[in-house]
Amino acid sequence: MTTEVTKTAEKTPAETPETTTGGRVYQPLADIVETDEGVTLMLEMPGVVPDDVDVTLEKRVLTIRGKVRPTSTEKLQLAYAEYGEGDYERSFTLSEDFDPERIEASVSHGVLTLSLPRAAETKPKKIAVKAS
Repeated sequence: MTTEVTKTAEKTPAETPETTTGGRVYQPLADIVETDEGVTLMLEMPGVVPDDVDVTLEKRVLTIRGKVRPTSTEKLQLAYAEYGEGDYERSFTLSEDFDPERIEASVSHGVLTLSLPRAAETKPKKIAVKAS
């Protein structure tokens, strides 16, 4: 039994959401692990603290947003930068296999981990085989 977790189409700069601060919005990289118990999503969101993460589920669309508080380098003059600061946003379309009341999220070391447990009625059932 394969569970459907579909990511949305990749965002191009023209499709990137506008922000009130004029900052960038990045689509965080994600790993998806599936087990009999459910699915775990792990998203890279460096610089995001738990209070600045917003996870919503509406009509089977799981949306994750993370806000990064800008770091200041008042005493330092930046000579070169490869890392661009910005907020994060990503959406996934879920199948109806999941129990929305038991979804859990945590942030540790720049990684947001979401646990999406399967609804009890959708878990695979083991059928015992008896000898006759």
